[in-house]
Amino acid sequence: MVNCREGGDTKKQHRYTPEFRAEAVKLVTEQDLTQEAAAQRFAIPKGTLGNWVAAARGSNCGSVPGARSVKELEAENAKLRKELAEARMERDILKKTAYFARESLPGTRS
Repeated sequence: MVNCREGGDTKKQHRYTPEFRAEAVKLVTEQDLTQEAAAQRFAIPKGTLGNWVAAARGSNCGSVPGARSVKELEAENAKLRKELAEARMERDILKKTAYFARESLPGTRS
C-alpha cells in the first residue's frame, strides 16, 4: 500500500500523496467498492474520499495525473464496441464469401 500522508503530524488536516488518492479512487471507480467501505479500508474520512471521487469523475481528473474522466472512458468504450461489432460482421461476411467461392470452384466439392 502507498504511504498515505505527507508533511507534519497535524490532527485536523492531512495531506495525502497523489498515489494514495489514486488508489483510493480506483477502489470506488474501478472495483465498485462503496465509498464508505473504501474510506474504512484506507482509514480516511468518507467525505474526503467523496471529494476525490467527484474530482476524478469530473472533466479535469485533478488528483490523478494522466487519467481520463469517466465520461471520456465511456465514450471510448462505446466507440470501441461499435468498431468491434463492425469488424466481427466484416469477418463473418469474408468467411461466407470464402466458403461460397471455394464451393463454386470445380473439383473442390466434397
